Amino acid sequence: MYNFPIGVIIDSFKCDLKEAVVKAAKLGADGIQVYAARGEMDPDNFSHEQRKEFLKIVKDNGLYISALCGDLGGGGFTVPENNGWKVEKSKVILEMAKEMETNIVTTHIGVVPADPGHDRYKIMQEACFSLAEYADSLDAHFAIETGPETSAVLKGFLDSLGSKGVGVNLDPANLVMVTGDDPVKAVHNLKDYIVHTHAKDGKQLFYRDPEVVYGIKKDVIVTDSSFIEVPLGEGSVDFPAYLKALQEIGYKGFLTIEREVGENPGADIEKAVLFLKDIIANN
Repeated sequence: MYNFPIGVIIDSFKCDLKEAVVKAAKLGADGIQVYAARGEMDPDNFSHEQRKEFLKIVKDNGLYISALCGDLGGGGFTVPENNGWKVEKSKVILEMAKEMETNIVTTHIGVVPADPGHDRYKIMQEACFSLAEYADSLDAHFAIETGPETSAVLKGFLDSLGSKGVGVNLDPANLVMVTGDDPVKAVHNLKDYIVHTHAKDGKQLFYRDPEVVYGIKKDVIVTDSSFIEVPLGEGSVDFPAYLKALQEIGYKGFLTIEREVGENPGADIEKAVLFLKDIIANN
């Protein structure tokens, strides 16, 4: 039998954080992830006392914090004039994560170019060198969310850093929705770097350049979406095969459910918990 703990991104409930923690516990989740780059838990506004209080609420409900989300938007780390403050803010979020008893901060860094000689590759590398060095000093990880590039390209980029301080938050839906990459293949490609995963599902409606999808190319007018996010089990991710691959590489971390759209995300999250528990129990 698989032994993956199940998490929930509680911001998906679209309610007060304390209420969301209780909802996650009632659904049978083992842990939660929460946004910490904006909103209530922005470290600039979330005091040490508030952090202790929130962590107590999480623990009192029998949960763990699987990771914080530290995505700062704006193209990730692709704009050199913004990278100074973004790197420093990311470090502060990682410090808060450690304070709240997790050592993982997930983030988007932008679209990694396939060509290592591309100027943007070097810009992203420089930022991630700094992030990796700091994460290593705290025995922690910044986890890049998959999707903007293929797993092979991302592996090459991570190998160039020479560190596990920057790892991977593997989101299988992003891979199938944006690049059309195979999540099972991605698990094996990125096996040395996966520290967290998102459980999300979706379908690619048609292929669109990931640099357009993620806003790197600003001069292209986008009128419709090239993909659709759907409840777990209704998209292109083969979850039984995906979980089998995670088991094969020895992954023991969270499957954290993310539901970004839908009229009733709470109901979709409940179905997702049951869906994952069924696969886990039968393997």
